[in-house]
Amino acid sequence: MTKILIIAPSWVGDTVMAQPLFMRLKQRFPDSLIDVYAPYWVAPVLARMPEVNEIILNPFGHGQLRLFERLRAARKLRAAGYDQAIVLPNSLKSALIPFFAGIPQRTGFIGEMRYGLLNDARPLNKQTYPLMVERFALLAEPRHQTLTRPMPLPRLRGNDKQRDATLLRLDLSSQQPIVALCPGAEYGPAKRWPEAHFSQLAQSLHQHGFQIWLIGSAKDQAIGEAINALSGNVCENLCGQTTLDEAIDLLACAQAVVSNDSGLMHVAAALDKPLVAIYGSSSSGFTPPLSGKARIVSLNVACSPCFKRECPLGHFDCMVKLAPERVLNSVFEVYTVRE
Repeated sequence: MTKILIIAPSWVGDTVMAQPLFMRLKQRFPDSLIDVYAPYWVAPVLARMPEVNEIILNPFGHGQLRLFERLRAARKLRAAGYDQAIVLPNSLKSALIPFFAGIPQRTGFIGEMRYGLLNDARPLNKQTYPLMVERFALLAEPRHQTLTRPMPLPRLRGNDKQRDATLLRLDLSSQQPIVALCPGAEYGPAKRWPEAHFSQLAQSLHQHGFQIWLIGSAKDQAIGEAINALSGNVCENLCGQTTLDEAIDLLACAQAVVSNDSGLMHVAAALDKPLVAIYGSSSSGFTPPLSGKARIVSLNVACSPCFKRECPLGHFDCMVKLAPERVLNSVFEVYTVRE
């Protein structure tokens, strides 16, 4: 039996995109046990992946070295007898735990002077593998081997019992068709379609007989309140009222999802929901929604993608000029082609 430890990314969307790596490892090593060392905030996504044996919580936040604490954590992992560690983040800190744990094969891409920490450090041809999901999945292959295609797409499991409990707790019904709107984006405001546009979209969809659920984290609660107020209170603002686990089940209830380029967008794609993904400052050429039921909406203005947290030019044309009518038309396209 092969035991593999994955050092997971710190973003929800990136964690979703790691699942094809797990799938490929299971193809190569059917009897393998795949454990994932991950921050608590991405653990609910990993819990929906059947390939994952155990989630080990990573207590180290962004930018925290805490060297002696990493040594203590690594000692606990040493006893598990892992054969290989695959390190997905490119930072030096992310490679320390497998090194301190004495895991024999430590795989990852070259970056941040990790020679020695990784003894299977691999170069990455970004032109050959432009997508993040491809880069992750490539690490499942032997060194110098190309990516095995077709590559499986992320697919998260639903939890019917948990879904029903969430609907009951929030006094929601799934009897009337639902469009879920995900107006947040953890990375920054440059990835967020304007609140006024979301509210116009919500009004139009409500007039067509849809329930409108606003789904996001506590950080998105004020955004949700603004959208609901501007829409004439036609929405259920659920931002901040759910855990990520519960948000996954609510997205699974929806007939369609409209989302900024965010972690919830990748979750919706992995649930195989009809999806409209809105791109402005980021690039669908790097982190697209991985679903045949998704439509990407972007103006592709000359200054986009800039990958900035806030618009560096101050005009925010990539999102402001993206009209609600265009997104509405895309919603009807994906809703029509649903299974």
